[in-house]
Amino acid sequence: MPRVPAWIAAGLAGGAAALGHAPWGLWWLALAAFALGLGSVARARRPVLAAWVMGTAHFAVALLWLTEPFRVDPSLTGWLAWPALGAAAVGFGAFWAVGAGVGARALGGPVGAGLGMAAAELARSYVLTGFPWALPGHVLIGSPALPAAAYAGQHGMTLAVLLGAGLVACARPLPTGAGLVVLAVPLALGAARPAAPPPAADAPTVRLVQPNAPQHLKWDPDWRPIFYARAVDLTEAGPPPDLVVWPETSMPSRLSFTDGVRPEIAARAPAVVGTLRIDRQDAPRNALVLLERGTGRVLDTIDKHRLVPFGEYLPLPRVADALGLGPLAAQMAGVFAPGPGPRLLETPVGRMMPMICYEAIFPQDLRRVARPRAILHLTNDAWFGTRVGPFQHLALARLRAAEQGLPLLRAANTGVSAVIDARGRVLDALPLGEAGALDAALPPALPPTPYARLGDLPVALLLLALALLWLLSRPVDLPPRGAQTGRHAPTAS
Repeated sequence: MPRVPAWIAAGLAGGAAALGHAPWGLWWLALAAFALGLGSVARARRPVLAAWVMGTAHFAVALLWLTEPFRVDPSLTGWLAWPALGAAAVGFGAFWAVGAGVGARALGGPVGAGLGMAAAELARSYVLTGFPWALPGHVLIGSPALPAAAYAGQHGMTLAVLLGAGLVACARPLPTGAGLVVLAVPLALGAARPAAPPPAADAPTVRLVQPNAPQHLKWDPDWRPIFYARAVDLTEAGPPPDLVVWPETSMPSRLSFTDGVRPEIAARAPAVVGTLRIDRQDAPRNALVLLERGTGRVLDTIDKHRLVPFGEYLPLPRVADALGLGPLAAQMAGVFAPGPGPRLLETPVGRMMPMICYEAIFPQDLRRVARPRAILHLTNDAWFGTRVGPFQHLALARLRAAEQGLPLLRAANTGVSAVIDARGRVLDALPLGEAGALDAALPPALPPTPYARLGDLPVALLLLALALLWLLSRPVDLPPRGAQTGRHAPTAS
């Protein structure tokens, strides 16, 4: 039976590894697939190409949700759905090509490929504002290893997955055994961490409102009052909570036109509501506001500072103009202005770190502010369909909680709204695609985790040290004994 070409095996492995992410959660399959993929890259005649194919296949499966926003208005952007996914998969796959391909050549073997890929994923999380989504370490979110993210964050989990898989792929007893140990470490650490304590008896109650407004109807003039009335009814159901939270962009109109609705929203409890506003320079902003109980007066406003590329702003507009795509690209991308950066929100239930939609995928922002009482995540995942995107976004929110040792409250327009404890466990949630309100006692915060104190720097230094150690441990290729090393060998007499 002919051997499968290395680049094909790498592609199949990359696609299979993506099934470790939500909503599939086949983390054990992903670990085996990474070992197969790194081994295939290492034995390929062109490891850069094999790694690129592996990465492209991985992101094509993991990021299937990228096609969904283009289908909200299919007459305008539907034709771009699959080309956009393909471009993203190839582009993010290029990081694996550089990392794993060059690592296999420079450092040697599947371990070198794994260390190079881990470095590339660290870079992908920061370069050009970063996009830390579908990292190899994210396959462990659905495993017992999740609480171990408190030690080294998502990049520590990624390093463990790729180093362990690379050692296993060496297919020799000693490195394979070491690789299995490395893969077992986060699982053992996560399982050994004690569960987060339950909410205190006197913990404040927060009501999360999920109006379930499909994106194609959300701003329709006929449907907008229906969704608003639904959200108000959900807000007023039951005894008043200590705080009400509405999702991203759930205010029925721009903030300057809400004098009549804000008192209604906050009639019985203070509220945090996602809204759109126009600043003094006529720039639109995606924001949240804290409303005073009874009056609806705006007590604080925080603007989203991490905007979605091609969703809320157009990166590299000159390139789009040069390609003749400027007007269409600008129409699709929007023209939102970013806020100045992360900051805390003082609420009646404690000091919160607000994160609007996309901001929840960036753990470093939590280290730029004082430690909050909890994380508050407002999002509108209606853009991303009902199959993949909302579940991956929820998984990343769970990871933020586990990394920081902080509870997280998540209000999502179409779901999944959830209460997550400081170990990343979902305590309660509203199903995707259903309207509802969720009342929950605020879970306690834990002491700052090692990752909350140190961030990604220790992992970066460890990655560099491992690369040097692996490079120095490689045997030196010496010429055969008695061989001539000069350019011109002497002629035998």
